Amino acid sequence: MIFTKTDIEGVVLVELERNEDARGSFSRAFCENEFGESGFPFHVSQANLSRSCGKGTIRGMHYQQAGVHECKIVRCVRGAVWDVVVDMRPDSPTVLHHLSFELNEVNGLALCIPDGVAHGHQALTDEADLFYLMDGVYRPGREAGLRYDDPTIGIRWPLRVNKISPRDLEWPLIREN
Repeated sequence: MIFTKTDIEGVVLVELERNEDARGSFSRAFCENEFGESGFPFHVSQANLSRSCGKGTIRGMHYQQAGVHECKIVRCVRGAVWDVVVDMRPDSPTVLHHLSFELNEVNGLALCIPDGVAHGHQALTDEADLFYLMDGVYRPGREAGLRYDDPTIGIRWPLRVNKISPRDLEWPLIREN
């Protein structure tokens, strides 16, 4: 695996190292030791699968409240998504900065997302499946989020938004907090 640090501390892009032959390819998608050596120590406590149906569908922007440990590694295993992270850590030098990446079944890229960084994605294909590895157990009632269209952040989504949950539309704008 090839680990590339980004402009937001703790957010890491992971590229597969494919071993290919006439049968296809084989790649290591996760190794606890390699992640730790890369500066992103990670112990899998939960795995989730998210399916988005319909090009333009948005899920997010979600994170857990301060004091709740929930790092994640996300990889698109079917279709394609526009994946976005926003630094919500008040003491971070990049607070409220965001980054975007295309994750798809062909490039095989994964994104490591630390505590306090919001995550969301938009389906670029009619069906898109994201596989999440979680380092920390989900804590109901400790969710936090921000609106996908918050002008303070200024995320530019590549497609018109055609589906989003009512709950994700109810997150307050940052200036309202």
